[in-house]
Parts: sequence; structure tokens; C-alpha cells
Amino acid sequence: MTHPIPDGGLTLEEVIAWLQSGGYAAKVVTREDGKRHIESWSQGTLFNIFTPGCQSGRSASLELVFAFSSKGRFDVSRLNEWNSDIPWGKAYSDTVNDPCLDIDIALSPGGTFESLNDQFATWNKILSAFIGKYNLR
Repeated sequence: MTHPIPDGGLTLEEVIAWLQSGGYAAKVVTREDGKRHIESWSQGTLFNIFTPGCQSGRSASLELVFAFSSKGRFDVSRLNEWNSDIPWGKAYSDTVNDPCLDIDIALSPGGTFESLNDQFATWNKILSAFIGKYNLR
């Protein structure tokens, strides 16, 4: 039996409840511009969950993002190797040349919590591999 995600996706509060039901800490953060996103932790590190394209408070997709502050000491040319070797999760450098990793998860139409759980497990695996490969602790 599958458990469908509501039409239109999930609210921030529903995403937090889902994360917490899996044992993850999560909280809503409001930026200075009023936009909200979620902070959570996995592999002992902070990552963010953004909800692009929300309509009526529901988001049809999630963007999970890990950004590591290297203070300019990371050789971003190494990220091309990641992108050519790993099919999930795109690696890139941010505006100050720090390494970042993100993955997009579609929730609607037709999403299920089982699929969301599977994709989140993939996120945890690639996040662990990314942190390990580039020693980002």
C-alpha cells in the first residue's frame, strides 16, 4: 500500500513533520527578505531544503542543498569529476567558490511518501559520499 502525497505537494510544516518522523531535526528559517526554508541535519552536517514554486503554501518539489564553507581553500575544478562520476546530485561552486551539492525531488503530481523516503535515502548516501570524497568535515 502506498501513501500518496497531497495534490500540489507538501507545506513546510508537513515536510518538517515528515523529517521529524524519521528522526531528523528540522526547523523553519525565515530570511531577511521574508522567504522561508527548512534547515535539517544529516551525516552530522547542516543542509537546507528549499521549496521552489510554492502555490497556496504547497510545494510540488523540494531542493536539498549542502554548502560547505571552505574560505576559498577548495579547488572547485574537482567538482567536474563528481558530476561525471555520480548520476544523482549536482555539485557546483557558489559565489565565493565553496563546494555545494544539491538534489531536486519531485513531489507532485503523483508522488508518494515511499518515493520521497527512497529519494531522501539517496540524498543521504550521496551527501555522505560527497563529504567523504572531499573531506568536508
